[in-house]
Amino acid sequence: MNTIIENDFRRLDLNLLLVFRALLQERSVTRAAQRLFLGQPAVSGALKRLRAAFGDELFVRTPHGMEPTPRALELSRQIEPLLLTVHRALTQAPQFDPATAQRVFRIGLSDALEVALMPELMRHLSQQAPGVRVITHAANAARTPAMLDAGEIELGVGVYQQCLAWQRRRTLFSWRFVCLYNPKLVKTRGARLSLDEFLRHRHVLTSFNASLHGFIDEQLEAQQRERLVVFSSPNFATSPFIVKRTAAIVTVPDYIAAVWCDSLGLAVSPLPFEVPGYEVSMLWTAANDQDPGLRWLAESMTQTLA
Repeated sequence: MNTIIENDFRRLDLNLLLVFRALLQERSVTRAAQRLFLGQPAVSGALKRLRAAFGDELFVRTPHGMEPTPRALELSRQIEPLLLTVHRALTQAPQFDPATAQRVFRIGLSDALEVALMPELMRHLSQQAPGVRVITHAANAARTPAMLDAGEIELGVGVYQQCLAWQRRRTLFSWRFVCLYNPKLVKTRGARLSLDEFLRHRHVLTSFNASLHGFIDEQLEAQQRERLVVFSSPNFATSPFIVKRTAAIVTVPDYIAAVWCDSLGLAVSPLPFEVPGYEVSMLWTAANDQDPGLRWLAESMTQTLA
């Protein structure tokens, strides 16, 4: 269908529609040329092309000027709204009214960020934009840029160390890794785990590449220490339920640990050794910089974290 439409448009220079409109209103080639700041021969040539394109004389010369044919009057009723719509699209800034908007946004993020961010965002949308709906897609830092370029998502949320030249990034918040465990099963001498206590217990790992070895293990190896990982999954969601039932520790971002600590009665402790902090950012394509709906969504996500 798209090919047919493109072929039809190739037969007609859309600028000819402006000549058609001027002729219809002025009923004179001379006055139409003056109105369009064109030479009379140029308008005469445009009229010849219009007649060929529509297979009709369109305008007939009479003692009272150029009279439109019935076909020209019929075309006018269809073309005028089209030209007005195009004019508005070119001259008016796009608008987004959250109270009345009917739109679906697609967001790419991890399941941990979905648990931490989406409940509050959806509460905000239900109050401010009841017609807005959200679809989330599983995404990570490696996949998100390509998903944005392919149009699979409009907004990515995650840890992005780099940003492509044609994409935009805005920081949402900073986070660090923390330990999460059941205080009834994992006993500690103080409010925070010591390194020996950390290494004494079994561990649960979130690994996107199906491995029993992760970032924390690399940090421990630098200290010539090792932990025992007994479960690995690419999903965060299973981990809190495992550590609630077993004497095990899971190391997760502090933003998701806070959610699980409150809802499942788990305890949180800083890691017993230093690790770098990270930033969660929003990522979108530069082509969507002026999309008022997407800008509103980004602002809403920022506000829900304030």
